[in-house]
Amino acid sequence: MSRDARWKALLDLLVERGRLDVEEAAAELEVSAATIRRDLDQLAAQQMLVRTRGGAVVHGVSYELPLRYKTARNAPEKQRIAGAVADLLAPGEAVGLTGGTTTTEVARALAVRGDLTSGTPALTVVTNALNIANELAVRPQFKIVLTGGVARPQSYELIGPLADGVLSQITLDVAVLGVVALDVTHGAAAHDEAEAAINRLLCERAERVIVAADSSKLGRRAFARICAVDTVDTLVTDTAAAPELVRGFEEAGLRVLTV
Repeated sequence: MSRDARWKALLDLLVERGRLDVEEAAAELEVSAATIRRDLDQLAAQQMLVRTRGGAVVHGVSYELPLRYKTARNAPEKQRIAGAVADLLAPGEAVGLTGGTTTTEVARALAVRGDLTSGTPALTVVTNALNIANELAVRPQFKIVLTGGVARPQSYELIGPLADGVLSQITLDVAVLGVVALDVTHGAAAHDEAEAAINRLLCERAERVIVAADSSKLGRRAFARICAVDTVDTLVTDTAAAPELVRGFEEAGLRVLTV
């Protein structure tokens, strides 16, 4: 197992359990305890966990994995969701994409769509995510608009009031939201309030709103609200979504696609 794979596995275990023991982690990952200690020391140096005697605990009360360590979680589901979302977008539309692992997969799905290989432009993409802009900027048929703002290292998103000037001057056909939580009562939410504020502005500038979220995000709450559930037109999720949750979103007026 490579170092990056071990780090992803360790951080996933830590998020799931809240605490890790060196010997237990070594047994689960089938590596030496010395390797795990070294990994935990290096992750602690990056402030992604707190070392304890014999292990580690999550860094802070509200813990969020940096984007680069979340890419492998629920990857097949996210790719299916992304393909379905990409199919909902029409050539020539202006599309807002928030940051996140699922919306990054949406960008990749758009990049390989055969009917978007040409156009003036084939698609206009407005995003506050540096990694998404980087992936699509090499596609000359796409017009890429960055919001501006201050980079948030956990998610590669630009946040803060500098984005308001750009977003107040544009109109979008559709906004595609990546969320950490979606609940019928509490709506769509993110971990960070500044990130949520930018996502909310994208929704306000859009004719329709699509939430792209795997089933682990449904029925959950998070700290910073993006929008009420009645702002969302379509939810695209995976087939593992609980039927009662799907039914609740449909009763709230959402079109739900499970893939």
